[in-house]
Amino acid sequence: MQLQVETWGYDATDIIPRKAFLVMQKVGGQVLGAFDSDLPGAPVNGDASSMIGFALSLPGVKTGPNSPNGQPYPYIHSHMLAVKEGYRNRGLGAQLKLAQRHDALARGITHIEWTFDPVEIKNAFLNINKLGAIVRRYTENFYGVSSSRLQGGLPTDRLIAEWELDSARVKGILEGKPPADLVIEERICVPASIYQWKASEPDRPRALAVHTENRHKFQQAFARGLAVIGFQRDPQGNGIFELGPLDQPGLGI
Repeated sequence: MQLQVETWGYDATDIIPRKAFLVMQKVGGQVLGAFDSDLPGAPVNGDASSMIGFALSLPGVKTGPNSPNGQPYPYIHSHMLAVKEGYRNRGLGAQLKLAQRHDALARGITHIEWTFDPVEIKNAFLNINKLGAIVRRYTENFYGVSSSRLQGGLPTDRLIAEWELDSARVKGILEGKPPADLVIEERICVPASIYQWKASEPDRPRALAVHTENRHKFQQAFARGLAVIGFQRDPQGNGIFELGPLDQPGLGI
């Protein structure tokens, strides 16, 4: 529970209790942990004191128009992933996502989804560039009011990442062979300064302005049938979502 507080700054109303983790694991979800066995006194198999990261997922079933051929379709919704400060930017988040993929495929599940903040550059780079997820849905204020300090008082809008675990696109990206010569019809930029703006009360209107403008851009692009199929960071650290059609050759979806 402490890692949730350290990562997001949640208060008691937003923390997921231990029993919920136990239930999700028993009903087909995923509860995966990362541990530092080199810490003094840490057991080889890890325990709460040596946990440095975790991923929590729920089982789901798509039905009706959201499922292939209208048939019920099982998938995993990855709800939460955290890495302890001091262990970040070492690829541990990617390792946890790959562990989710390995577990899902071993159970015959080929689709994982999760939400992420549309102004979080690091998350977008991991999700799109490193893992090969695509995005074609945007939800306004998904979680309602959040106590997370990372939210910076902004609405909890979320992009929905779709990860087709066994697709040619995902396999290629994980092997270091991303699709080439894709048609990009629109780019949506997130300035690197967004983190400072969210953390500063006087600058939050600037963060909200970017948030609102990009919300409209995503919604309009998705309504035209485009999807996020790429993500880049420029030399200044700005994040750039690349949107194009999903039916183009070579995308590998």
